[in-house]
Amino acid sequence: MDRSGQAGTNPVRLEGHLRTRSLSVYVPAAFTETDPATLHEFMRRNSFAVLTSHGEDGLVASHLPLILDADTVPHGHLLGHMATANPQWRGVRGEVMVVFSGPHAYVSPSWYEESGTVPTWNYVAVHAYGTFHVVDDCDGVLDILRRSVLTYESPRSEPWRFDETEPQVERMLKAIVGFRIEVTRLEGKWKLSQNHPKERRERVIRALSAQPDADSQAIAGLMREGLT
Repeated sequence: MDRSGQAGTNPVRLEGHLRTRSLSVYVPAAFTETDPATLHEFMRRNSFAVLTSHGEDGLVASHLPLILDADTVPHGHLLGHMATANPQWRGVRGEVMVVFSGPHAYVSPSWYEESGTVPTWNYVAVHAYGTFHVVDDCDGVLDILRRSVLTYESPRSEPWRFDETEPQVERMLKAIVGFRIEVTRLEGKWKLSQNHPKERRERVIRALSAQPDADSQAIAGLMREGLT
């Protein structure tokens, strides 16, 4: 595989513990996406994300739907909730990272129709970094739940209604904890063969367009947009 998709950490040993410097994703200049509107729209469309944090026992991750509030602070806030039984929220130390993943697809070197090429993987992703804040008051958690229901139910032809007066809501609130993440920086990676000549990219687009899966079709569409 080529090395353009690899990422890594920069470990340092401090006081007998292995720690890492500020987390970051490896993004060559050709694949960098920095437009805030583009990044925010991607985060909204791919809102089921992975929240990663560092706690007393090391790295912890949870797969969670997150709501973006882009109208606050420079990069916005991410709102969500998790089970109270989930230990992640109790011991967050330092910066957290949230990974939003989009479509991805394998690229065969045979599609280039040229020698000297290797397999690779095309994909799009956004990493959001920020400060984790617990929201444990009833009104704050209810606001997060209202926003979540509105976000995911409003596109439906017959949206489900969140009735806060129902008895099970009070029980549910005791079983979850809300949180907000003040986003301090965003990194977008649009790895779509931009490091190849236009003719090769067009061949890859044709090959991906012929694949049966939705991810390949989506990557082909994004690559096509990049050629215009």
